[in-house]
Amino acid sequence: MLYHLSELFPQSPLNVFRYVTFRSAGAAFTALFLSLWLGPHIIDWLQRLKLRQDYSDKAEDSSITHKNTGKRGTPTMGGLLIVLAVDISVLLWARWNPFVLLTILTLVVFAALGFYDDWLKVTQQNNRGTHGRYKIFIQLALSIVICGYVWYRPETRNIISDIQIPFLKNAVLTGVPLLGSLLAVLVIVGSSNAVNLTDGMDGLAIGCTLIVGVVFAVLTYVAGHKIFASYLLVPFVSEAAELTVVCGGLIGASLGFLWFNCHPAQVFMGDTGSLAIGGMLGTMSILVHQPFILLIAGGVFVAEALSVILQVGYFKYSRRRFGTGRRIFKMSPLHHHYRELGWAESKIVTRFYIISILCAVAALSTLKLR
Repeated sequence: MLYHLSELFPQSPLNVFRYVTFRSAGAAFTALFLSLWLGPHIIDWLQRLKLRQDYSDKAEDSSITHKNTGKRGTPTMGGLLIVLAVDISVLLWARWNPFVLLTILTLVVFAALGFYDDWLKVTQQNNRGTHGRYKIFIQLALSIVICGYVWYRPETRNIISDIQIPFLKNAVLTGVPLLGSLLAVLVIVGSSNAVNLTDGMDGLAIGCTLIVGVVFAVLTYVAGHKIFASYLLVPFVSEAAELTVVCGGLIGASLGFLWFNCHPAQVFMGDTGSLAIGGMLGTMSILVHQPFILLIAGGVFVAEALSVILQVGYFKYSRRRFGTGRRIFKMSPLHHHYRELGWAESKIVTRFYIISILCAVAALSTLKLR
């Protein structure tokens, strides 16, 4: 919206709105301000509606050493604050194009899916929520729509048909739309659920989101800048530059939400926030033609998801093989394993932040190691 002021008054100081860097910073500060301003009101609203976690979550139900986590009664669905802050900041500062629309569409649809899941948990006061198959169906459906649209447009078709690997300057596979579509769908759905699995301790998921958001702010800017993309041997995607503004909004909203979500949390993002954030990150990684960089930058998210897959898979295998199910970890997702070892929650979250920063540095290093 503000971008068009530079078109109306090209010779005035408002011309500064033409620059992606300025608008990205504006989106970050706007989202941060909105989060800090609206946060107490939304938390109070959630409390008044009794939209809070008065039930045991799955980790608490199965915990060996931590039966009382002290989290009951905390409002959930706080992801509404994140979605609202990102949407408003992007509406104000971004120059809307199909990439921005697809990213915001993913954010809103996955947030609605998460909201419904949280609503069922709160109203029924149990941790079951929406059946997993329905959640996966909606995630798959939207992911397929996004892939189909990107493939349908001639100027973006190579994003789906070519497979790009970090550290390599050229695509490893070209002209493989079916494989590319499968990869894109897996990244979007997998990212959404990985962030959801990470959201189990105060500040953990949103702090890692903040770090990954900074990585993608750099990647989207480079991918959308013809000179930088050529110099760093990154696929140039002309419409990707505006995703930097979206990343700015996500960074600001994450900082603002972390203010209320740090230990001891005043509000939880719930599936409303975690599914939406993960889907948004997955979509952006596809649109800038760098899905595998998300695996590196989001290393904590990947580790959390893998811990669940390995735990469930080995438990089922060992039950068939030995008659009793065995576990690799004391509990999954991974952060609960360390809690069962007796680590303080703040220590776990801080160390996961450190690992996330190292993963972010590794992801950014791929820009120079091509």
